[in-house]
Amino acid sequence: MTTSCDVLRQKKCVPCEGGVPTIQPDQAAAMMEAVPEWTLDDSAKMISRKINAGNFVKAVALIDRIAELAESEGHHPDLHLTGYRNLRIDLTTHAIGGLSENDFIVAAKVDALIG
Repeated sequence: MTTSCDVLRQKKCVPCEGGVPTIQPDQAAAMMEAVPEWTLDDSAKMISRKINAGNFVKAVALIDRIAELAESEGHHPDLHLTGYRNLRIDLTTHAIGGLSENDFIVAAKVDALIG
């Protein structure tokens, strides 16, 4: 089950209120190939990306752009700003307690935003 970043970017998140199976660890590991800037946590329930935005204003502007993207997709990451310029983005599908395709779709679109 490998997919490319381009394929993910063309998709739209599907609303998830539960009842959808989580992506299994082996599937998640395969999907990570499409978003190589991201890391899979040890439990295979979350993916994260760290970014040094350079300064506070750029970090907040990036958060705003990610927020707009997330809202348009209906799938929202956890955003952590520390040290005034370091942003960590965590993606998981809270309603199912693990990863869904939506997480990888948003990750691929965030990557495109960052450039």
